[in-house]
Amino acid sequence: MHEPKAGDGRHTNALSEPAAGETLSHQEAERRLARMVGTPPPGGGDFFQLVALLTSGKRTANGAGGAQLHRAEARYRALVEQIPAVTFMAPLDGSTSQLYVSPQIEELLGFSAQEWLDDPFLWYRQLHPDDQARWADSFTRTCFAGERIRAEFRFLSRDGRVVWVHGEAKLVMDEHGAPSFLHGVAFDITERKRAEEATLVAYEEIKRLKDQLQADNVYLQEEIKLKCNFGEIVGQTPAIRGVLDQVEQVAGTSATVLILGETGTGKELLARAIHSGSPRSARPMLMFNGAALPSTLIESELFGHEKGAYTGALNRQIGRFEQADGSTLFLDEIGELPLEVQVKLLRVLQYGQFERLGSSRTLSAKVRIIAASNRDLEKMVQEGRFREDLFYRLNVFPIRLPPLRERPEDIPLLAWSFVREFGRTMGQKITSIPRATMEALKRYPWPGNIRELRNVIERAMIVTQGPALTVELPSMSNGNSISAAISSNQTTTNNGLTLDETQRSHILSVLQKTGWRVSGKNGAAAILGLKPTTLESRMARLGIRRER
Repeated sequence: MHEPKAGDGRHTNALSEPAAGETLSHQEAERRLARMVGTPPPGGGDFFQLVALLTSGKRTANGAGGAQLHRAEARYRALVEQIPAVTFMAPLDGSTSQLYVSPQIEELLGFSAQEWLDDPFLWYRQLHPDDQARWADSFTRTCFAGERIRAEFRFLSRDGRVVWVHGEAKLVMDEHGAPSFLHGVAFDITERKRAEEATLVAYEEIKRLKDQLQADNVYLQEEIKLKCNFGEIVGQTPAIRGVLDQVEQVAGTSATVLILGETGTGKELLARAIHSGSPRSARPMLMFNGAALPSTLIESELFGHEKGAYTGALNRQIGRFEQADGSTLFLDEIGELPLEVQVKLLRVLQYGQFERLGSSRTLSAKVRIIAASNRDLEKMVQEGRFREDLFYRLNVFPIRLPPLRERPEDIPLLAWSFVREFGRTMGQKITSIPRATMEALKRYPWPGNIRELRNVIERAMIVTQGPALTVELPSMSNGNSISAAISSNQTTTNNGLTLDETQRSHILSVLQKTGWRVSGKNGAAAILGLKPTTLESRMARLGIRRER
């Protein structure tokens, strides 16, 4: 039998017998065996058919060399076919056919070894389309740079499965130093890839959860900031949280803020919260109360005076604006300022300039103004008791603090906050507030707002004997004090109705007269002396809805 020529199509994985009369000497066998394990035979041709000739030739007289080669070939084949990988050898001489592929290929991709040998392009067709360009790049680097191929590719099996393969191949050169064969192995790494993908999915999920946790942590930090860094501001109702949102928005700016609200609603606390969240927080906020001084001393307190500026001015005094340079000045009860002082205040707000009493030297100060009032400044402007231009200068960012009666759901939080505060200072431990007590606290109208609630809790802490808080509310309009511990659990007015029932009845009566018109000149809010938003909030709390 003569060796088939490269490219004649007669390729096989089986080893063939030599033609009759064909013999090999022991020396030739040893010499050719050395070529088999070291370099390809000269002249090209089919390497494994050459091995067949070597291992299947007739023996010499003693037969030792042929038998040895036959056993070596059998051991080699058994070894190759037992390893958990596909071995292959492909020519680079233009024959475009596989020389050898181990039987493991069928278990890997579902095609027999003979099918791969018969169809030289089968491997490329089964290569995943997204990996074909990468394979070509690796192949080119191997052929022209002599690099060893180490890459991972996807193949499509006969039944359509995606099989991940780790391939390693080395270029074998002929005796002239030209590339002749590509010899390599391929391992099934599908399970490993699935594990990696599962790990990646798990990692992405962990990252997502981590990001969510960080976002939640930021949210919780913001919650803590709202509840703690805003001083003693306590509350969870939409009304108070809306106020705190406004504080967050304006705190970091230098804008003038006007806080409006009834007495005792916490305007000073809100001003401190704005200052603490501002870039000026390194310096203390200065305060001025327009209702605490006689009108003759207000100008001196705000702008300062020189020695001898007026009777009793024995020394030079620096005013609040000078002291607050670079910081914040809280002007409480701004509605109490005399008109002549309002003119000078307007100049400071416009130009940042002022003069001390008794001096002609103009001073400058960069001061952030937070003003507050429990009065209706717009009404005062209409009555000529407050300058319109000053009102608009102050009304850059108005914040309205709702009265306590508009946020009864916050009363339990506030009550417990005061109980803990006074418990620390008095050394008293209160473990419970009876339900009847809490309900009575929520129904009481609190004309003095949070300040009044604080005083009531403080008095209750003083008189309570035992772990349960006993609260006696202030007198109502009928002159009778209301004990929150009584079993009736009803806060009544002198007509026998609860306060909420009385309010509900009165609001309904006014709404019916106005045809359920809430806002506007002749609306129910104007008749009741309330802002439309306040009336709407109270209607919602009292369950007042127009019947359709």
